[in-house]
Amino acid sequence: MSSNEMCLLLGATGVGKTMLLKRLQKLTSHGSSELGEPPATLPTVGTNLTDLTVKRKKVTVRELGGCMGPIWPSYFTDCSSVIFVVDSANITQISSSCIQLLSVLSAEPLRTASVLVLFNKRDVPCTMSLVEMKSLFRMDDIIVSATQPITTLELSARSGQGLKEVLSWLDSVTTK
Repeated sequence: MSSNEMCLLLGATGVGKTMLLKRLQKLTSHGSSELGEPPATLPTVGTNLTDLTVKRKKVTVRELGGCMGPIWPSYFTDCSSVIFVVDSANITQISSSCIQLLSVLSAEPLRTASVLVLFNKRDVPCTMSLVEMKSLFRMDDIIVSATQPITTLELSARSGQGLKEVLSWLDSVTTK
């Protein structure tokens, strides 16, 4: 295991994890604030490992395909933070995402991991407000009962809204 911090990127299929990762990579690698067109993405099968440099700190982000939910726990042991992405335009997915999040939070190896819950796809016209999303997720209850520090952010990986906040969060939770 290298001295890199490991951050797990989790969420159901199609919530925008790969797009998020490609956007963050672009922001951190070229130091450019110009994102350009949204990159084309395919559903992730297996895992994607991406190194990001956040203020001269290396963070390795391991994206796990949404379809791999059942085997996510085998990746929990050596990670210090978790980004959990929710598609805020997909109402039908909310309850399953919530259950996934709860199982991640209750996993023993992740008891002290920092957790970022991202409500993605804010650029889609029919999304709910953050307040509505949080109440559907019963986010306040989750935050109270969780052992981890949990941050929630709105994001549009497509438009780039919220990406800098994600990087700030990564910077704040990485120690090296």
